[in-house]
Amino acid sequence: MQTPRTTGPTGLRRALRLPHATAMVVGTIIGASIFVQPSEMSGALPSIPALLLAWIVAGALTVVGSLICAELSSAYPQTGGIYVFLSETLSPAAGFLWAWAMFWSMHSGIIAALAVICARYAAYMVPLSAQDQRAMAIVVILLLSAVNYIGVRFGSRLQATFTVGKVLAVALMIAVGFAAGRHVPHFVGGRTTPDLLTRFPAAVAAALFTFGGWHMVTYVAGETVGARRTIPLALMIGTAIVTVCYVALNAVYFYVLPLDTVISSSRVAADAADAVLGSGGGTIMSVLVVVSTFGGLSGLILLGPRVYFSMAGDSRWFGWLGAVHPRFQTPYRAIALQAIWASVLVATGTYRALFTRVVYTEWIFFAALAVGLAVARRRPDYAPAYRMPGFPVVPALFALVGAAIAVSALVANPREAVLGLLLVGAGLPAYYLGRRRQARHRAATS
Repeated sequence: MQTPRTTGPTGLRRALRLPHATAMVVGTIIGASIFVQPSEMSGALPSIPALLLAWIVAGALTVVGSLICAELSSAYPQTGGIYVFLSETLSPAAGFLWAWAMFWSMHSGIIAALAVICARYAAYMVPLSAQDQRAMAIVVILLLSAVNYIGVRFGSRLQATFTVGKVLAVALMIAVGFAAGRHVPHFVGGRTTPDLLTRFPAAVAAALFTFGGWHMVTYVAGETVGARRTIPLALMIGTAIVTVCYVALNAVYFYVLPLDTVISSSRVAADAADAVLGSGGGTIMSVLVVVSTFGGLSGLILLGPRVYFSMAGDSRWFGWLGAVHPRFQTPYRAIALQAIWASVLVATGTYRALFTRVVYTEWIFFAALAVGLAVARRRPDYAPAYRMPGFPVVPALFALVGAAIAVSALVANPREAVLGLLLVGAGLPAYYLGRRRQARHRAATS
């Protein structure tokens, strides 16, 4: 039987309930990439039916992943989420590598990418140079980090407010797009290519970036009231809402815009609004996208430091990140460090490079998570409050698809994929050196 791991440092306040947790799932996923990513996908897969199918497949994978996380979170309701799950089911090294990759690439990369999108849409309303857009993205990251520094309750309320607004905005755009877009040609363009099947996995991988964040509510289990029940419910309700919104919103894009326009657009939501509402529609949509991005970034910035906080209790390298602010009761050092590194990524990276590294590295770990669930199910002391349906077939298929996504990313973007893999691999020496340092410290103190 595996020895239970430590839960890390304590002192965080339990303040999140089901409405806040569900809003966190929806608000974190619906950030801003849905207003940009369709253009990235269309360039790789110029077929409207295939693109809509790619969105449906990505949504189904997200739902399955959320069910896996729902079961594991009901068994291990501690702050840290996937870091905890991998540490418990596979090994502490697997959990460490997740947190390591989160900081250097996955989570900080998502924050940087969404901040770039926020600045890109702001430039639709106010002329901004490329340098100005980078500066604005960094300011947004620092501002929202300061908000979450103050407290989880304040940050979660801000997240819930923005989430309600963005879901209403998406619903309004879907309704107006289908109702007012009758005067424009529908589902125009598209062509078949000889390598359609090889391009389809890359399109699914790009779609999955827009679903990124579905697992992040598990990071705050230690701050959630009734976490064993609340977290699984929030995951299932939230991912279902997002999947419906995404498929419908993409249908609107292709309903009102020719495929070639979608491919060439850097602000597809604004272009779709202009096509439906005329001049000025793009400005209205740009305002909504900026607001949506704020909500998504707020959730991301709130959630990531909880993983680093949890890791601090298990690692001599990062123990200083476990400090809790005496007044605000937040992991303030982890929040500050994340803000600095995400700002560096904005200043040095590009949007395409950021999302490529994120998708590739994340899905290696998601495949491992499904394997970890199978390992946990074989243990006599494993007692989750919720068990996902379809075991073991559904998690096995999920793991195979996750591995296929990683391979397709390696083939499609070898340079970025190899960089991401090397970055993850660099965590192993750091982990084992940290363990040796921890062992020496224990020997010296005893």
